[in-house]
Amino acid sequence: MNGGGSSDMTLAFELDALKSLADPNEVFNDARGWTEYVGVVSEKPTYVVTNFTRKHRIRQDFFSGPRGVRESLENVKRQFDTDRHVFVGTTDEDRAVSEDTGWEFLPLEQAAEAAGWTTTEPDDQSDHFDENARDDWP
Repeated sequence: MNGGGSSDMTLAFELDALKSLADPNEVFNDARGWTEYVGVVSEKPTYVVTNFTRKHRIRQDFFSGPRGVRESLENVKRQFDTDRHVFVGTTDEDRAVSEDTGWEFLPLEQAAEAAGWTTTEPDDQSDHFDENARDDWP
């Protein structure tokens, strides 16, 4: 994805965009090679983001906490002084909040194509830790 641009970048994923990736941990590890900071923002409660990132072993530099997306993006932009602040999302609302807070918006499909990330439909994601999915259990 680093098409010759600056790696002095803060990259934020909206949680639903992250959930649409086949391997979110691999995406974060890849992004660390060409960004300074990478994290997750969401309107969902903190425990939802924390549970998802723990389950997928994602080490994030920042997350929403109790704040929503708008306040989180504003705070992250103030805290992480990089040349670029890029927000990866999936909806028109994501685009609007990105523009309102001075972040560059990058649709998930475009980011995934440029970086070679595999996307999935959120409903198609299998839960590798789902106990009900075990076929070796009586």
